[in-house]
Amino acid sequence: MARKITLDFLKTEAASGMVLGLAAVAALIVANSPLSPAYFGWLTSEHILQVGPLLLELTISEWIKEGLMAIFFLVVGLEIKYEILEGELSDPRKLATPVLAAVGGMVAPAAVYLAVSGLMNGPHGGWPIPLATDIAFALAVFAVAARRLPSSLRVFLLTLAIVDDLGAIALIAVLFSSGVDWVPLAWIAGLLAVGAVFARGRRVAAPFWVLGFGLVWYLTVLSGLSTSLTAVAFALIVPVVDRKDDGQSPLKEAMHDLHPWVAWLVLPLFAFAKAGVSFAGLSLEQAFAPLVLGVALGLFAGKQIGVFGAAWLASALKIGRRPTDATWLELYGVSLLCGVGFTMSLFVGILAFPGAIDSAEQVEAKLGVLGGSFLSAVAGAAVLAVATRRRTILAEASTDTHTD
Repeated sequence: MARKITLDFLKTEAASGMVLGLAAVAALIVANSPLSPAYFGWLTSEHILQVGPLLLELTISEWIKEGLMAIFFLVVGLEIKYEILEGELSDPRKLATPVLAAVGGMVAPAAVYLAVSGLMNGPHGGWPIPLATDIAFALAVFAVAARRLPSSLRVFLLTLAIVDDLGAIALIAVLFSSGVDWVPLAWIAGLLAVGAVFARGRRVAAPFWVLGFGLVWYLTVLSGLSTSLTAVAFALIVPVVDRKDDGQSPLKEAMHDLHPWVAWLVLPLFAFAKAGVSFAGLSLEQAFAPLVLGVALGLFAGKQIGVFGAAWLASALKIGRRPTDATWLELYGVSLLCGVGFTMSLFVGILAFPGAIDSAEQVEAKLGVLGGSFLSAVAGAAVLAVATRRRTILAEASTDTHTD
């Protein structure tokens, strides 16, 4: 009997969302405790992986960011492809909405940051920091606060976040890249092209996909490009159509097999590794520094304005559609969650202001990211809770009317 394949990827249950949150809190506690030297020492310790002639040496932090999170982005890409071909996003007008909202969610935060830095004579170089949405944390908050809301909202958030982060990755490549090795990238393009051709035959066994993804990942690390980008690209060549021999879809099968690993291991470990920010050196004066306010307002105000405004405009101009069965209040709550920049924004902040980890700009950038992300998460959860309650009341009233 064929095994049942479910599409539960990152329809992350409240329990796994709480595990992710607890991992982040644990990281903050450890990073500001006597265990801090051991924690940061562990993250910066180097480990070697050798498979035959292939040799790679990375720190623990890099293994988690470039290795484990590549699996996360692979599964993100798989679900996006499924939704585009057969699901919620198969309607081009519904796909247009999250894509345009993502663009608005990048433009508005940059404009807010530049306005604040201009008025307060702050550093202009921090404008890319509030552009990204942290997929893992945004989905975790959504899972806790919006369990009874339409699944189309989760697809909207997921699609927007991946487009948003791909935009951030492109900015990193353009603004902060110290040089990319094009030879490994040429091999990657060749492997993806060969994989796409073989995928059309629908007879490719699972080991082929595992080996192919491993090679693409290894070449990506050598090239200096972010593995998140090529992981999504690899997902696009995995076929969604059932195989002829066993009637199973490679795409659905991969999502089913990888989902528990991503939800319960990859994301919590990533949160523990990346959320550990030391507050040593912080002062009250820095809480109102131009960099802090620019980043925080860019995430909290800029994101919601850009995302919700672009989604509403797309619907009003009839070039896009609101997510199926979702209300504008529910969509506004999701727009607020897009301001949870956190790990990606922290990463961009390090690139935007290179230097000592305890430098004034580094500290202020981190404070702005933490403040803006926290406000966005709390406000988004509150709005979604109100929307859920409102939907429940309307459903009960409708039931009572039919009963009478």
